[in-house]
Amino acid sequence: MKLKKFSTFVVTLLLVFSSLSACSSDSTGKEEEKEKDDEAKANFNEEGFPIVNDQIKLTFVAPSSDSPDWNDILIYNTYKEMTNVDIDWQMISQEGLKEKTNLMLAGGDYPDAFHSVGLSTQDLITYGGQGVLIPLNDLIDKYAPNFKKILEENPDIKRGITMPDGNIYSFPRIYEPDFDAVLANWKLWINGDFLKALDMDEPTTLDEFYDYLKAAVNNDPNGNGKADEIGISASGDGHLINIFKGSFGLGNRGIDHKYVDMDPETNELRFIPIQDEYKEMLQYLNKLYSEGLIIEDLYTVKSEETHARGADGLFAATVTTNPQTGYGRDEYIGAVTLEGPHGDKIHSNYGSPLNNVGGFVITDKNQYPEETIRWIDYFYSDEGSKLFFMGVEGETYIENEDGTVEYTDLIENNPDGLTRTEAISKYLTWRAGPYPAFVKRDYFGVKTSNEAAEKFKENRPEEVWPPFNYTNEESEIMSSVGTDIEDYITESQAKFITGKTSFDEWDKYVETVKKVGLDQYMDIYQDAYNRYLEQTK
Repeated sequence: MKLKKFSTFVVTLLLVFSSLSACSSDSTGKEEEKEKDDEAKANFNEEGFPIVNDQIKLTFVAPSSDSPDWNDILIYNTYKEMTNVDIDWQMISQEGLKEKTNLMLAGGDYPDAFHSVGLSTQDLITYGGQGVLIPLNDLIDKYAPNFKKILEENPDIKRGITMPDGNIYSFPRIYEPDFDAVLANWKLWINGDFLKALDMDEPTTLDEFYDYLKAAVNNDPNGNGKADEIGISASGDGHLINIFKGSFGLGNRGIDHKYVDMDPETNELRFIPIQDEYKEMLQYLNKLYSEGLIIEDLYTVKSEETHARGADGLFAATVTTNPQTGYGRDEYIGAVTLEGPHGDKIHSNYGSPLNNVGGFVITDKNQYPEETIRWIDYFYSDEGSKLFFMGVEGETYIENEDGTVEYTDLIENNPDGLTRTEAISKYLTWRAGPYPAFVKRDYFGVKTSNEAAEKFKENRPEEVWPPFNYTNEESEIMSSVGTDIEDYITESQAKFITGKTSFDEWDKYVETVKKVGLDQYMDIYQDAYNRYLEQTK
């Protein structure tokens, strides 16, 4: 009996000592954690540079492309010295990038942040909801003054990056809101030398444009005695449709919503590809194609072939970003917005200032979220934009007396024989992937593109919507029913343009679009639009 009491006493003592030890250990652990937090706070500077006094290291995933390894490249070597933040860049090939990124996120083996990998809205909603991507609202409010200012001045951008749960999970690419040359990225260009040779004025209407193409193809304006002139060049019909539908009063909310805009008569959402005006546009393009005024291999031409023909100056007109930089030709002039048969001339090929929503995200593994927010926020400032797109003063760019900047001969006339594109990619990273930054005219503009934009900017849509954000359930439907509808439209419009399908089949085409699930598609669009409006309140 005494032995039993003694054993119970010993066990009790052991439990007490164990409990005391655990409390002591827990207390010590908390004290160590507090000391670590205090040290981190003392090391962190909320303003100015460096971001931290003692260097810290973060791991970012980024796409590898033309640029060399970002672990040793001018822009980030320079920024490391400025910030004291050392980035371990894990470079992943563009091929399979999305698949590898999703495997990382789903499998738990992911870095502190993803840079320029282009996560989709659905990725943000899914992994943000799971807690893998951290919400940034409070961090932006406290530690991202440059980005916060952009959001305050441009509420549409804030609405576009706010997910249905009310959280912001990413830093996007943002274009300066009045930077028309990039907002209307793909433009219609006309061969100025051909106009002079044909003694024709610059076309201002669809009919005049048709007459010009007809004359260019048939009257040898390049004077070589060959019938080698090509009417209008494009690769596929996507950009052609984005540009020409505005001449029929369609696309009045910009190209981020290429199938839906606002009916000006009812002020309700309108599905563009089943409108009579859309049929008229396709009939116009069919007329050009059937008369040999659109490049014959519109749907099969490869980019290298287009550039070769462009470099030879064979195009009477072309749809591209800039023939000067793309083809090395300076005779092309930007076209005005062509007036359509009903007096419409909307320059419908306008995108939102918000571009590539998922440009930069921070994961829950990141031990330095405040420091990381400050790191990325700099690229939304004037000086940060200059560093990102121009590089280092005196090395990759110079600043003129009037405040303008231009690349040095290291870029423009590289001593190692690199092309301009190759030289940019050797020192800077903005050519790789959907980068997160603020694209400003002062540091990104191309003169000829800016001049072209001056001719059509007054015809930009009255309102340009940013992309809408869908819930996971909505995204699943849009990925199934929505994809089926859009695939059918893409296939059908090519057949209408090339004449493989007669316009006598138009009513049948419209009925098929409706049967595939148009009502469900538009209901989801309406819900997303309502949320977009709700965020303005």
